[in-house]
Amino acid sequence: MSERNNEEKSPRPIGVGPHPKPWPKDERLDPELLANGDKRNVLDRYRYWTSNAIKADLAQKTHTLHIAIENWQHDFNIGTIVRSANAFNVEAIHIIGRKKWNQRGAMVTDKYVNIIYHNSIADFAASVKGRRLIAVDITAGATPLSQTVLQENTVLIFGGEGPGISNELLAEVDDLVFIEQFGSTRSINLGVAAGILMYAWMQQNVLEK
Repeated sequence: MSERNNEEKSPRPIGVGPHPKPWPKDERLDPELLANGDKRNVLDRYRYWTSNAIKADLAQKTHTLHIAIENWQHDFNIGTIVRSANAFNVEAIHIIGRKKWNQRGAMVTDKYVNIIYHNSIADFAASVKGRRLIAVDITAGATPLSQTVLQENTVLIFGGEGPGISNELLAEVDDLVFIEQFGSTRSINLGVAAGILMYAWMQQNVLEK
């Protein structure tokens, strides 16, 4: 086997090792990470920063988008949605129902985002009063995403992977949106759908401005 092939099969290094001394004088840095290395999935500019310092820095430049997820059945997609919400740096994530969810899919990004828990739909609705609530579901009366204007003060709402959005929550929304599809399946994965909608919002409100 050639040397080149050996190199291609070698595992890529994860993160960075211990920081050489003397260490920088910066209160945002974590002494434990400086000493032992930083293997987290973070941008290089956040290497060795504490989780709280990263969260505080992101909070200064969040986008106005909010995400809401019904969690009556401990949906496994929530971790994926949280990870995408962190990638797009949304202002807040609302979880309605159970507080317990599969954090493994979030890849620790839940430490850097603002997650708000609601025991009831009424509590959620009161907390986002004045925002435009857009439910994402394949249901009668829904508008294709390509024809939808996603305003800056939007809350994108997602239901469970199987049951979708509850009728009680649908009664609170301003608009219904669906993603156009061209294959044989009736719907796409909830985590994938959330990522598509978040990017569409970013395209209309951030990237095209």
